[in-house]
Amino acid sequence: MKFTKATNYALHTMLALNEASQVKPIGVQQLAELQGVSPTYLSKILTRLVKAGMIESVSGVNGGYRLSRKKDDITFLDIIHAIEGNASLFECDFVHGDECTIQAVMKEAEEKMESHLKNTKLTDLIQK
Repeated sequence: MKFTKATNYALHTMLALNEASQVKPIGVQQLAELQGVSPTYLSKILTRLVKAGMIESVSGVNGGYRLSRKKDDITFLDIIHAIEGNASLFECDFVHGDECTIQAVMKEAEEKMESHLKNTKLTDLIQK
């Protein structure tokens, strides 16, 4: 199983914002430099995180991004869904009536992974 690079950048960006001050926002340039990625590319990812309600954009000379939700409320699954969406990782392409047995196995595995990601918060990494 593989997530896109956008998810990787989103998770690292959210970790950086989680560790930063809630008062002073971090600029897109600084966030991009931390990860060695283009600010333009990272801006698209930040837009998705803003739309998901996890971060907010602050305008002005000292503007940037900061968390808009409590640190303890943000899970790995929240971030992944903001970037990747909620679609299943596996879809059975064959017609097997109402249930594809392979789909059932894959769905069960996906539910277990989602449960783990839902129960893992960014603050858990900081506490380790």
